[in-house]
Amino acid sequence: MHADSARELKARILAQLPSASAAAVEERTGAPWPWVAVGLTPAGAAGGRVAVRLQRDSDRALLPDLGRTAGAEVDVRVIGPVRALPSPAPGELRQRVRPLRPGLSVAHAAVTAGTLGGFVRTPGGLAVLSNNHVLAASGAGSPGDAVLQPGPSDGGGPGDRVGSLAAAEPLVAGRAILVDAAVALLDAGVAARPGELPGGALGALVPDSLDVEPDEQVEKVGRTTGHTRGVVTAVEVDAVAVQYDGVVHRFDDQLEIQGAAGAFSAGGDSGSVIWRSRDRAPLALLFAGSTTGGPGGSGVTFANPLATVLRVLGAEWVHD
Repeated sequence: MHADSARELKARILAQLPSASAAAVEERTGAPWPWVAVGLTPAGAAGGRVAVRLQRDSDRALLPDLGRTAGAEVDVRVIGPVRALPSPAPGELRQRVRPLRPGLSVAHAAVTAGTLGGFVRTPGGLAVLSNNHVLAASGAGSPGDAVLQPGPSDGGGPGDRVGSLAAAEPLVAGRAILVDAAVALLDAGVAARPGELPGGALGALVPDSLDVEPDEQVEKVGRTTGHTRGVVTAVEVDAVAVQYDGVVHRFDDQLEIQGAAGAFSAGGDSGSVIWRSRDRAPLALLFAGSTTGGPGGSGVTFANPLATVLRVLGAEWVHD
């Protein structure tokens, strides 16, 4: 199926899904809407297919009848619940490290721990980039709050402060969100090495979100699973329902990634910057994942296009 035809079929599926209230009544669970995420996935030289991701097998009943021809162009996969990924984990990346570098444990003082994704230039100066739920406690934090390295669950305390929360894109219930992202300005005297990554510094240019293709080989370094490799399995994924400590937020225009050998990410990897293997271009900001639906019983990972993150935050990527 041509990519444009796949996008039309994606829009058709989204338009025919039941409303939140109708679905809740039908299922008699009161479970949060949406349950169905829809994006695009590659189909070799033929073009693309529509990727449909379900949290439960019973959610297949929510899908419209597309007919035999259109139905053959849909890749349906049950991935289970998708959750934000902050949590404790062992390893070198959870220790106190100076100068700062990507992949280290970092968090707001009221959060367990996530990952220092990279560094950006803001009007206030050099800043750490990670998720809202890592640096801003899912919106509970305030500008000026302390950011610690390592995060509290890795032993971080007041003496491990490296910066202060500067800005976070709000996580607003009831509407589609594009990014889970925040920045923290570095304190005076805190040194950083943005290019200290496996294989060296990333590229200086961040591709536009529409230039990220399915089947791209990608990598990341996160404080839980370290350096992992994977592949982009779907792009332009809409209606991704992500659980945040009892609150569910919907995300549109996301990337889906699965690991090349086992899981690409796990709890605590939230905030990792994902790069393209072939040219080391920074592509995305990891923020959530599932525990099933990937190869070998592993889960899938979801990430915000980095170009969108930088645009929303008004920040400039610092690669070295």
